[in-house]
Amino acid sequence: MNEKKNKKKQNRLIMRTVILLLMIAAIGYTLYNNATAEDVSVLKAGDKAPDFSLVDLEGNTHKLSDYEGQGVFLNFWGTWCKPCAKEMPAMDRQYEQFKDQGVQVLAVNIAQSEFEVQNFADQYKLSFPVVIDKTKSVMTAYNIIPLPTTVLVNPEGEIERVITGEMTEQDIKGFMEEIKPE
Repeated sequence: MNEKKNKKKQNRLIMRTVILLLMIAAIGYTLYNNATAEDVSVLKAGDKAPDFSLVDLEGNTHKLSDYEGQGVFLNFWGTWCKPCAKEMPAMDRQYEQFKDQGVQVLAVNIAQSEFEVQNFADQYKLSFPVVIDKTKSVMTAYNIIPLPTTVLVNPEGEIERVITGEMTEQDIKGFMEEIKPE
């Protein structure tokens, strides 16, 4: 009888020790990750927009710095994102109004297949360049978390504003006005 009690106590002690060691390991891992994590700063109005180079669905390379002197409406999106799909036709209509006034649209898809993105672009008959951030490097550089997120880049190459969430057509028109060259 006493032997059974001792065996139970010993098993409980072993289990508690294992749990304690796992908790210590998890805390250590968390502290290590936080200490060694890359410092990704949140971009804000007035910051220089990080330059990048991505290829569109037609094989053309788009480098942000090539658009200096123009306003750039930089939209991060996904085909699965319902708000993204809702705002795309409005973005396209406003792009048609503003493209000859020095405002460019670059729609940056986040790491989806070319097939998915091409089908989406065809479905909505998009006329602006659609690029794919296959490695998520641009998404990381711009610290994009929710989709859709739009970054307004002024003609000087600085961030004018960061918009998260769905935009109405009126919003899009106002934002394009905001970054239109004088």
